[in-house]
Amino acid sequence: MQPAGFRKLTGFVSVGVAGAALLAASPALAAPFAATAISGAAPYTMALGAAGFGLVATLLALKWRREAEAAQLDAGEKLGAMRAALDEFEGLLAGMPEVTIIWRDTGIEPSVIGPINTLLPGENRPHAVLEFRSWLEVEAARALAARLTDLRIEGRVFETSVTARDGRIIRATGRLVGGAAVVRLRPSGANVEPPLKGADLTRLPSPAEAQAILANLTIPAWLRDKDGLLIYTNAAYLHFTRTLGLKGERGTAPDIFDAQTRERHLKAIEDAADTIAFTEEHALAGGLELVLFPLSGGSAGYCYLPVARAKPAETENAEPDLGHLTTVIDALATPIAVFDKRQQLTHYNTAYANFWGLDTAWLNTEPNEKAILDKLRTQGALPAETDYRDWRGKHLMSYALTAPREVPWYLPDGRCANVIAAPATGTGGVIYVFEDMTERLALETRHNALMHVQRETLNALTEGVAVFGTNGRLKLHNPRLSMLWKLPMNTLGGHPHIDDIARACAEAFPEDGRRIWGDLKQRIIDLNPTRSDTKGRITRADGRLLDYAVVRLPDGQTMMTFVDVSESANYERVLKERNEALIAADRLKDTFVQNVSYELRSPLTNIIGFADLLASGEVGPLSDKQRAYTDYIRASSANLGLLIDNILDLATVDAGIAQLNPEVLDIATLIDKARAGLDATFTGGEEKVDLAVEIEDDLPTFVADGTRIVQVLYNLLSNAARFSDPGSQVRLKVSSRGNERIAFAVEDDGVGIPEDVRNAMFQRFEGQSVEGRQRGAGLGLAIVKTFVNLHGGSVLIEGRQPRGTRVTVIIPSNTALAQNAGE
Repeated sequence: MQPAGFRKLTGFVSVGVAGAALLAASPALAAPFAATAISGAAPYTMALGAAGFGLVATLLALKWRREAEAAQLDAGEKLGAMRAALDEFEGLLAGMPEVTIIWRDTGIEPSVIGPINTLLPGENRPHAVLEFRSWLEVEAARALAARLTDLRIEGRVFETSVTARDGRIIRATGRLVGGAAVVRLRPSGANVEPPLKGADLTRLPSPAEAQAILANLTIPAWLRDKDGLLIYTNAAYLHFTRTLGLKGERGTAPDIFDAQTRERHLKAIEDAADTIAFTEEHALAGGLELVLFPLSGGSAGYCYLPVARAKPAETENAEPDLGHLTTVIDALATPIAVFDKRQQLTHYNTAYANFWGLDTAWLNTEPNEKAILDKLRTQGALPAETDYRDWRGKHLMSYALTAPREVPWYLPDGRCANVIAAPATGTGGVIYVFEDMTERLALETRHNALMHVQRETLNALTEGVAVFGTNGRLKLHNPRLSMLWKLPMNTLGGHPHIDDIARACAEAFPEDGRRIWGDLKQRIIDLNPTRSDTKGRITRADGRLLDYAVVRLPDGQTMMTFVDVSESANYERVLKERNEALIAADRLKDTFVQNVSYELRSPLTNIIGFADLLASGEVGPLSDKQRAYTDYIRASSANLGLLIDNILDLATVDAGIAQLNPEVLDIATLIDKARAGLDATFTGGEEKVDLAVEIEDDLPTFVADGTRIVQVLYNLLSNAARFSDPGSQVRLKVSSRGNERIAFAVEDDGVGIPEDVRNAMFQRFEGQSVEGRQRGAGLGLAIVKTFVNLHGGSVLIEGRQPRGTRVTVIIPSNTALAQNAGE
């Protein structure tokens, strides 16, 4: 919108221009004027209009400046009034016995208004109130933090009460005011002077009665025994030690005095007749005064901050002294570094420098943490991050922590560091603890791998495995245990007691489940130190057989294994029965063979005798047909006699009572005896085989059992004749194999023995039907192999090309020496 003056000026110029245009455009009006007059007046008219416009614009600009100056003066006065009101409101809030915390949208950190020592006695840092866990109970701190989150994010107002560590009740109210989240914290009562001080302090009869009083104090208080050792501390004392950064051993509170100071206190208590109160010159850090007084069997004490001495304005910006931590930090093997609120390194130990490979001279210059991080990144020692600046920014947010935070760092060199960032109480800085987790993670990895292998091994076993702890509960099992006893895996996975397993088995096996597990329980819960491992067999009513073993483990636990042997037991029973039957049959066979052999020999002798008598002609001449029958009788009787002798010999060998009678033998004589036996097997009208004998010269002296060797040669020749054509040639060759062995090789040109029949030739009573003559004792080469083995020799049977068979017997030249060497 244009100002009024500007509109007037514009109208004036417009009217002048419009008049000139009208004169030029209207011939009637322009008639009285000459052309020269018009052309000479136009420049003056335009100059006059421009001058008028500039004058009006200048006047209006001066007017507008005066109006702006007046408005600025009025705004300044109003702003000063608002600032005065704000200062007045802040003064009122600071004077109230409460603390107000304001979170504005534009602010990074909240504003804290009010006396902090009303909530945290002895504390002057405004933002210390935000460390809820340091002065509130754990549950109260968690609940208040949750309500603050709901207030700031969702706008949920609240009003509640929380409990401080010293037992006070704090009223907390949260509201949204002008777009800002405001929380007010008001204690249930203001700070009071120590209840016991000066002349009002009296002796208490016992530490127990003193403890009841000290427990209600909101200032640090403690009890000591006669040796000066702490026996009780109240909640305010524990909070005070946490503020100092002190830590005690497991289950004990830290002592704020060293041994020398405690001895001085004890001596002062013993020497004084009245209560001992330390003045300012003996005050602790922070201006706390110490009060000690004796008790029966010990002493008590407390410390407090006098109201007159508290000067928040002077101590608000003071840096608390962390010098007492230096000795402790240097003595630790864990890398530790302390940074102040300006992010400058103030303390570190040798382990920190060694862990990161940093120069101690450079660290002593107190570098900024950003510089340290950048240096470590240049050295390739920090975790690999895509956006390093973003990662560093998140890490440096540790300075805003109100509670410890743990973050794992996986370093490029394979190490893993658990970085613990905790706010340094009293400095506004951060304490970093770098815990090397490399070895621990490696151990956990190996442990998990071993556990995985153990689990997979147990699951793959065919035995049911159960491990019970000393309390009788199942610690370890595998699926096979569930299958054998029909127990659900989810039941076993709950680590049930053995009584629960017994009840479950009683339901699965109503006949004998309870009885079986009742017996097993006695073996598992046996606490006798001299107990030993046991094993046995369980026969269940369902017919299953289970072998169990109870093993005592070194850690006191008991392992029990179950193996289902039902099938193997059945196989064992069948094999046992069959073995017994075979033994009985073999015994019966031996008895039968012996009886039959001896029973057959007597009538056979008579048959042979009468046949010989008939053949001799003493009872009268025989016709040709009668003589042929007589020859058949004699040949058959000879074969039968030989069969009986072989059977008896085999029975003797099987019984283990066969013995050799070694003697010096003539090989030619042995062959003649075997030839005579072979000729006797042919009847008068049957064509014999042609036996060709070849004996090598210079054979070694042959010492053996002559009777057995004749039987061996006879069976070799008989076997060759059996598979040869009538009238064909059978060759016997005797040669030496060195000076210690003699070989007897029998060859024939018969049809040969098939490969599958050769193995059967050494088996007893195996009759194989092949093309050729079927003649012999009927035992194949079994007799040959038996007697050759008795002499320590060997038998080899092989086919010849294009037809025929060769059987080679190799016998030691001196059987007596061979037997002695074997023994």
